[in-house]
Amino acid sequence: MVGRALKTPKLRANPTLKDGRASWRTTHGSWAEPLPSAGASTAGIRRLTAGDWQQLKAVRLEMLADTPMAYIESLDAARRQTDAQWQERAKAMSGDGSVTLIAEENNPARRIRGLMRVALTHPQKLGNSLHAVLISVYVAPEYRGLGLADELLVACCDAAAHDLGAHVLELGVHEDNARALSFYQRHGFSLTGESKPFPQDKTKRELTMERRLA
Repeated sequence: MVGRALKTPKLRANPTLKDGRASWRTTHGSWAEPLPSAGASTAGIRRLTAGDWQQLKAVRLEMLADTPMAYIESLDAARRQTDAQWQERAKAMSGDGSVTLIAEENNPARRIRGLMRVALTHPQKLGNSLHAVLISVYVAPEYRGLGLADELLVACCDAAAHDLGAHVLELGVHEDNARALSFYQRHGFSLTGESKPFPQDKTKRELTMERRLA
């Protein structure tokens, strides 16, 4: 799955689908409805490395500007980060106990157009199978609705199982986000019955979902 190129066809706008937000435990991300494509392009999925910090910075700022309510970190806070801090962030996101997958344009710009991260949860629940959590999820507007989110999630499930040794992958989703719930259920995730206040709106709940990994 990692390294596979995804072609992006031209699409017509679909104004009936409005909710492009989904939330994940500790960090939140977005993938949304089909939007008009600027033109045919491709994106290959690979692992983020420490050397990708400039690309990571660019896509993180894009994520926070695109869907500010979907993330705990603010755009202003991210903009205040120094280059050294971005380098440390890229190192942490590609270090032990964490795998970050990116969908990178196959052109000289090499922009990151999609991102998902899986990380081992700490501390682990005693007596339970090793758990990982899905966080930092984003798909750029021109790639939404084209299957890139599916590609990234399948690759993340594989990375969580084989690279991190996790037996269970969990995530959190806003209680009103039926689109996200359906997306994850289609990929084998189910509700656990657990929930907590949604970080950006304490009147709402963030529902926990999980999937056992083969």
